[in-house]
Amino acid sequence: MRTTLTLEDDVARLVEEAVHRHRRSMKDVVNDALRRALGPGQQTAPYRMPVHHSQIRPGIDPARLNQFLDEVDDDDVAAAATRP
Repeated sequence: MRTTLTLEDDVARLVEEAVHRHRRSMKDVVNDALRRALGPGQQTAPYRMPVHHSQIRPGIDPARLNQFLDEVDDDDVAAAATRP
């Protein structure tokens, strides 16, 4: 099938670079690119992240641990001052 496309400058430059890099015709480069972009995607296994077990419990912000420790120290000092 023959058709006319108007490519934006950056896309035309990418096509021309691929033509020279792979030493293939413009027709082959454009057809392959369109097949990859519009065709069914390859089935790949979902990415799995390994589980990391931590001593920090959920809900505790590690970035604010120093503030938490300061508050605990203040509470201890206040409690010690009120004890007889």
